[in-house]
Amino acid sequence: MLRVRKLDIFILKSFISLFIGTFFICLFIFMMQFLWKYVDDLVGKGLEMSVMAQFFFYSALTLVPIAMPLAVLLASLITFGNFGERYELLAMKAAGISLLKIMRPLIVFVCGLVAVSFYFQNVIAPEAQAKLGTLIVSLKQKSPELDIPEGVFYSEIPDYNLKIAKKNRDSGMMYDLLIYNMKDGFENAHIIYADSGKMEMTADKQHLWLHLYNGDLFENLKTQSMNSQSVPYRRESFREKHTIIEFNSDFNLADQSITKNMSSAKNMLQLDAAIDSMKLAGDSIGRQYYQELSATTYGPVTGLTKQDTVKILKENLQAYDIDSLLNAAPLLQKQRIYSAASNRTTNLQTDLSFKIFSMGGNDQYIRRHKIEWHKKITISLSCLLFFFIGAPLGGIIRKGGLGMPVIISVLMFIIYYIIDNTGYKMTRDGKWIIWMGMWTSTAVLLSLGVFFTYKSNKDSVVLNADAYIHWIRKIIGIRNVRHLIKKEVVINDPDYNRIPHDLEELSAACRDYAQENRLLKAPNYFSLWMSTEKDDKIRAINDRLEQLVDELSNTKSVTLLSLLNKYPIIPVSAHISPFKTYWLNLLAGVFVPVGLFFYFRIWAFRVRLSKDMDRIIKNNEEINTIIHNNK
Repeated sequence: MLRVRKLDIFILKSFISLFIGTFFICLFIFMMQFLWKYVDDLVGKGLEMSVMAQFFFYSALTLVPIAMPLAVLLASLITFGNFGERYELLAMKAAGISLLKIMRPLIVFVCGLVAVSFYFQNVIAPEAQAKLGTLIVSLKQKSPELDIPEGVFYSEIPDYNLKIAKKNRDSGMMYDLLIYNMKDGFENAHIIYADSGKMEMTADKQHLWLHLYNGDLFENLKTQSMNSQSVPYRRESFREKHTIIEFNSDFNLADQSITKNMSSAKNMLQLDAAIDSMKLAGDSIGRQYYQELSATTYGPVTGLTKQDTVKILKENLQAYDIDSLLNAAPLLQKQRIYSAASNRTTNLQTDLSFKIFSMGGNDQYIRRHKIEWHKKITISLSCLLFFFIGAPLGGIIRKGGLGMPVIISVLMFIIYYIIDNTGYKMTRDGKWIIWMGMWTSTAVLLSLGVFFTYKSNKDSVVLNADAYIHWIRKIIGIRNVRHLIKKEVVINDPDYNRIPHDLEELSAACRDYAQENRLLKAPNYFSLWMSTEKDDKIRAINDRLEQLVDELSNTKSVTLLSLLNKYPIIPVSAHISPFKTYWLNLLAGVFVPVGLFFYFRIWAFRVRLSKDMDRIIKNNEEINTIIHNNK
């Protein structure tokens, strides 16, 4: 019992230290991505450090629940990858501890992280989101820091356009100034040209103090019109002129009430209350719209139902021939009738469009609140689901560090993000049911977690790269070569008196097999798929060859070892039907593209097998010669 407790402490220490590091790395990455969205609202506005600190603090609080799942995935992958790479996981399993028992202390810890993530999303994040939204609105309304470029018109000062030819950044002097004052409109702009000037900010940061030297001022004395032939103007020359321009460069925090209706700024209780209120308001507005449309469509007949109104209209219209009355009407009256009908239809269409937009906006607002309600649960659960993906994967790949685990974590998170974002957009647009769109990514993660946990518990090689490389080499036909080296200690020496006779028998068997099967000849396409029998003769030849190689590997002769390495490794079933089941072979033959692939592959293996027989015979003769000479 004490051993398991110490093991739990060891596993927890290994995971927690990695989790803390990966969490801050992930949080930093998400913060940089978030900052990139608002870089245009931050740069060039001369913001104080306290404002920037608030921005980063609130953004970090809102991103904590998103960074947690990726940090859990990466930390669990690295932790169990290190265990597998250092054979610690193998030692634990050899001691009779199953994978789930090894994961048990971490499951408890991650469940605590799920609770922390939910608390952040339901309590801290809504408040931080409201303050962050208010701060972002205030940043967008903040005037940019005054930095007038050279040679282009600068329009960041309200109602003014400025252009300077040259600027001395050390003294602050500007040369060849051209200023357009458009407070009275573009047609009545006041134009100022000055040889030089200087601009300063007042102490309250509410105005610009402009000092101009050696220039002229032009302004119209009356408003221009389209048919004006000449407009009197006033020209003023000055040696020195000082003017005040309104320019608020101070940072003013907006009222926090502007973000109170955001769905992300509410906890689950507030979301439930807002959804009920919006449903009630939507039902009331819908009934009101229905009554208005009924009265507009069937006429202002109060106190009557729709059926009674239609019945009265039919009875009154049956006494008249509408078409004949319309044809008998004068042209001017027809135009009035058509115009009135067209106007009424247009007004009805406009009214319907407005009502549809109003109801659709209310429905979309309800969907956003429901999405946020489900999101608080799904993101919290993703921490636990990512752990059940990362821990088994780490045990399967057995690679620690920041190499392979980072690649797999990024791929897994990208897959999760694509599925989750797709479900969110389909739900937001009303194309999917809300619970289906928001829980699709969770269902996918759950399936992957169950699959990887099962495979890792069974010591599967589902993600072992060497197994896939071996399978690909086998399909292509690339085989391994022998690497026999001289043994330091030999217990049983080869029987050099018997081995020559065995080698001659093996050579005879190879000749008989090659002659009997005519390996260089192309196989019959149709008979190839009808047989599922094993080739016992080549299996017997391969078994005898391996026995002789195993016995001769105990030799002390380096020359013999080099010849043993030249023996081919024979694939005993590559030259016969590809499948053991009759109907699979038949199906492959019927499907011609697949059948041709296997046909030419089998033919190539038969040709190579013929060369292998010749190689074995030649090697046997050389080995016999060496043994005879040594004797």
